[in-house]
Amino acid sequence: MAITSANQLELLQTAEAVAREKMIDPELVIQAMEDSLARAAKSRYGADNDIRVKIDRKTGRATFARIRTVVEDDAVENHHAQLTVKQAKNYLADPKIGDEIIDDVPPVDLGRIAAQSAKQVILQKVREAERDRQYEEFIDRKGTIINGVVKREEYGNLIVDIGRGEAILRRNEKIGREAYRPNDRIRCYIKDVRREARGPQVFLSRTDPQFMAELFKMEVPEIYDGIIEIKAVARDPGSRAKIAVISFDNSIDPVGACVGMRGSRVQAVVNELQGEKIDIIPWNQDQATFLVNALQPAEVSKVVIDEEAGKIEVVVPDEQLSLAIGRRGQNVRLASQLTGLDIDIVTESDESARRQAEFAERTKLFMDTLDIDEMMAQLLVSEGFTNLEEVAYVESDELLSIDGFDEGTAGELQARARDYIEEQSRKAMETARAMGVEDSLVNFEGLTPQMLEALAHDNIKTLEDFATCADWELAGGWTTVNGQRVKDEGVLEKFEVSLEEAQNLVMTARVMLGWVDPTEMTPAEEPADDIDEEAEA
Repeated sequence: MAITSANQLELLQTAEAVAREKMIDPELVIQAMEDSLARAAKSRYGADNDIRVKIDRKTGRATFARIRTVVEDDAVENHHAQLTVKQAKNYLADPKIGDEIIDDVPPVDLGRIAAQSAKQVILQKVREAERDRQYEEFIDRKGTIINGVVKREEYGNLIVDIGRGEAILRRNEKIGREAYRPNDRIRCYIKDVRREARGPQVFLSRTDPQFMAELFKMEVPEIYDGIIEIKAVARDPGSRAKIAVISFDNSIDPVGACVGMRGSRVQAVVNELQGEKIDIIPWNQDQATFLVNALQPAEVSKVVIDEEAGKIEVVVPDEQLSLAIGRRGQNVRLASQLTGLDIDIVTESDESARRQAEFAERTKLFMDTLDIDEMMAQLLVSEGFTNLEEVAYVESDELLSIDGFDEGTAGELQARARDYIEEQSRKAMETARAMGVEDSLVNFEGLTPQMLEALAHDNIKTLEDFATCADWELAGGWTTVNGQRVKDEGVLEKFEVSLEEAQNLVMTARVMLGWVDPTEMTPAEEPADDIDEEAEA
């Protein structure tokens, strides 16, 4: 088979036909043809030669040329494809490094094997171009909804025809009770697109929360136009879902717009999701308000947020407990996903019992330590005093504001509280020293005798031991294990030492020991000024 005038135009016609069939650029097909002809020519003229083929885009005429590059004298590795400057002077008047010498060579006759090899090269190049086109097309559509036709089922996974390729809907991405047959139409969310050895793989989903968000975007023009924004979505696929929305136009009710006239808009989404019940919730920047909305239809009496722990406690009426939790914990689980917080739900009676227990415990504390009667202890607790330190060091005016307290009573109470604290501190210091706590740690500012005793129980007895601690080991923290938040108890956590304070103390100890250069510390690591002064002293 020779590339002659008889079949020159056939090259262009073939390239156009293949490009049209595979929906790729004809230029890519012609380039593949050039590469295949060049490879066939190398088998004729020698693999060491740099043979290049150029096909005229108008006439289809293929020209074969041998290329030799000018290189430095000591850089010649292939005498068939490289020349020195001296050798190049036989072809060029003023050759320079990098110049190319182009010699036309006769076209080759393609034998049966060479023609088959050229065909394989063309098919491979076309296949790669087709895969690249598919990948570029679907990577841009990632995160959107696509319609397809079910082709077949393999081990519970659906293979879906999406027009210019195939996609896979895995078993765990299907809504539980859905069943499809070949040729059924299906609507899915493009969850991921990956390049793989066998070509681009498109992964679909019908359980992803964003699938529901995209469905609402299709059904609610205000969301598509950006007037209403979907802030959060939580789903229990096929059963129930919650979606939080906010409107940037005060005249438009975001919940009403998503529900539609007589529920037409939300019903269209529900039908697509096989009857999944959807709660549409107004989003609010205030976490407590947003959580109250998220727990609908249950009523909430009170919300207590622990920002440091990332947890939130919700108090509900006794008769609302089962409604707030939902069947198999569904309602509170979805609300937790929607808000991003761990939610503890307690009833009003449980909270009341807990508060009464705390009140009784603090009352007994003041009675035992201050040697006062129950009524006076209850007065202190009722006024918000929770520990002896508050009584001992509070301004006397706050004690005098309590009914029945005069200057003598207030002064006596503060004196007793201070005496008790000092005695406890003395005993704690004796215990700490008896357990081997060294002066280097005792003299470190910021640690009380009770803290030293707690550190000694944890085998932290020197300043060096203290400096090796992590801030969370002292102040406590939270760790996520298998999706669950687990509490890490801190050695000094009961003394209400925060993570920031713990980090400050540890960094100061490291500076004092010379382990850390203060000039190289970042602003977040720098100790407080008063501790810095102590370190310098």
